[in-house]
Amino acid sequence: MRNSFADEISKIADEDDRLVLLSGDIGNRLFDNFKAAHPDRFLNCGVAEANMTGVAAGLAMNGLRPITYTITPFATTRCLEQIRDDICYANLPVTIVGIGSGLGYAELGATHQSLEDIAFLRALPNMAVLCPADPLETRHALHAAFQRGGPTYIRLGKKGEPAVHSDLSDYRIGKALTLRDGNDVALLTTGTIAPLTLAAADALTQLGFDPLVLHFPSVKPLDDEALANCLRRYRVVATIEEHSRIGGFGAAIAEWTSDYGSDLTALLRFGTQDVFLHEAGGTDYARTRHGLSVEPIVEAITREINNQKRSVG
Repeated sequence: MRNSFADEISKIADEDDRLVLLSGDIGNRLFDNFKAAHPDRFLNCGVAEANMTGVAAGLAMNGLRPITYTITPFATTRCLEQIRDDICYANLPVTIVGIGSGLGYAELGATHQSLEDIAFLRALPNMAVLCPADPLETRHALHAAFQRGGPTYIRLGKKGEPAVHSDLSDYRIGKALTLRDGNDVALLTTGTIAPLTLAAADALTQLGFDPLVLHFPSVKPLDDEALANCLRRYRVVATIEEHSRIGGFGAAIAEWTSDYGSDLTALLRFGTQDVFLHEAGGTDYARTRHGLSVEPIVEAITREINNQKRSVG
């Protein structure tokens, strides 16, 4: 994802001289092409992310379109006050890009894991929250954020994410994308955990079920129409995300359901637990420790579907 981001941001900068890239002391070699073509539009702000955010706000107030980039907790949690007061309050066209979101840097411990960022940023007025699933969607999300003209957060993985999409000609902020159609149960997902969600759908298919997989490119705004149709059609819905269940994508769906109502019988929310991991391990290990793997997800969904059938019978 980060390579796709670096490549696409260079292309946009070639076409629009308002783009300015601010880095929190990472990605220096990653942006070699950008710096070679636009040396006056790359600012390494060092390990001073709050200052970087304030600088971005100032640039935006003077007609530029700044993009800040660093490891997600340092792009979001560390400078939440500046994002809120300097960017969102003035509704400025600043794009905040967090790299290695969720458990992308799991091996570096809790300081580098970002399992609260969606909760923080979707609560801010004027902010849009985009969670691409793969490198292709990263490119589309970047263009959409740049064109949006308001505060936008893009939550990226790190590298090596498998392709989920083959065509995104209909991509737009606030529109859900069907990755797989089905009739028995709806799996709603966002971000880089989409491949795991598809793997869970495959496992459910092998058990005789017919699952829908619906990917939400943006957690804020949500796709109201797709949600209304989904919650009208399916009695059992599961949300799957690489973020805390508190305040994240699943919580946003639960809030939507409470506000607008539905015939939904069961909403299962799969996300990270309300704990810090005090051990080292890679992304797959950390996901498993949080219960984000195919087996427990499929087991819980199967149990709920069977409970529904027994209650009806």
